[in-house]
Amino acid sequence: MRVILAAGGTAGHINPALAIADKIKYVFPDSEILFVGAPDGMEATLVKKAGYNFRAFKMAGLQRKITVNNLIRNAKAAYYYITARSNAKKLLKEFRPDVVIGTGGYVSAPVLLSAAKLGIKTVTHESNSLPGMTTKLLSKNVDRVFVVDKAAVSHLPVKENAVITGNPLRNNIPIEERSEARKKLGLPDGLTILSFGGSLGANKITEAVVELLRWENEVGGINHIHGYGGNGRDMFDGLMESEGVKPTDRMILKEYIDNMYTCMCAADIIISRAGAMTLTEIKAIGRASVLIPFPQAAENHQYYNALSMADSGAAVLIEDKDLEKTRLKELIKELSENPARLRDMEKNAAALGTVNAADVIVSQIIDLINGK
Repeated sequence: MRVILAAGGTAGHINPALAIADKIKYVFPDSEILFVGAPDGMEATLVKKAGYNFRAFKMAGLQRKITVNNLIRNAKAAYYYITARSNAKKLLKEFRPDVVIGTGGYVSAPVLLSAAKLGIKTVTHESNSLPGMTTKLLSKNVDRVFVVDKAAVSHLPVKENAVITGNPLRNNIPIEERSEARKKLGLPDGLTILSFGGSLGANKITEAVVELLRWENEVGGINHIHGYGGNGRDMFDGLMESEGVKPTDRMILKEYIDNMYTCMCAADIIISRAGAMTLTEIKAIGRASVLIPFPQAAENHQYYNALSMADSGAAVLIEDKDLEKTRLKELIKELSENPARLRDMEKNAAALGTVNAADVIVSQIIDLINGK
């Protein structure tokens, strides 16, 4: 099988593409796979590191706010798009793929639209519950649109070619028994909270987590793992000191969490932003969550990711603007006193997960190529 994958911009676009590529390579070891992305995007690094061939197309996004600088940037974006369409056409005729797969990012549109015009089989995958502009545009032209959930289908302008597959993970999550995961982390049994996503100027999350830790100091018996991120250390340390919060042996407080799956398996409640792949992991492990969407995410898509989870009874959604200092503490207190609700949230989260998403996607692609 000869495959071109177009992906870029964020890990939420690139990681699903890598997961699909890995599955194709596993099923068809002799497959020829080529990635297309931006030369200065993270895809250039991640794809090459994964061992796949990579072709760079210069791309840029359109700016919606009208300013002189943005008009200039949009003119450049239009030029890059026209150039990318021309380059894509040449590449497609040269490589002769059986299928072209897009998983998001600006580069997906010119490559998939060119492929569709040449009569090549095309599919796109959307990892968010609110499809982005690229997915909405492509849904009118590609053969199939793979989406994460029912909510995503409802936002598509063309729904007939949509298939709910979930988000593919590149590696199967090693599911650890909760007590064993805690033991591995050096934590005793007891209510365990995992929080992260408080970097990048997320002052409200940091303030709320410190207030939560202060309450945990008072009540005792609660484990808490928190990743404050590279940009959040000074603020976190300063608030811990000013609020008189004392680290205990039940707390793991660190800049980066490098054993995330073990920490997720150890947790009863996960507090995080609502990125697509984070939620995919929460569903796969089956954990209750408190989701605080990143308000500056494109088209506010994290809000819709979190809303889909909350509407299914798997999570509690708190918008960043509504996160008052004590609200998180009061919510965790309420959940800690209602273990039956936590177990229901876990079941609902697990029910949303699709453990074999990559298998489903590759099976769909095979059927498409075979004319089914």
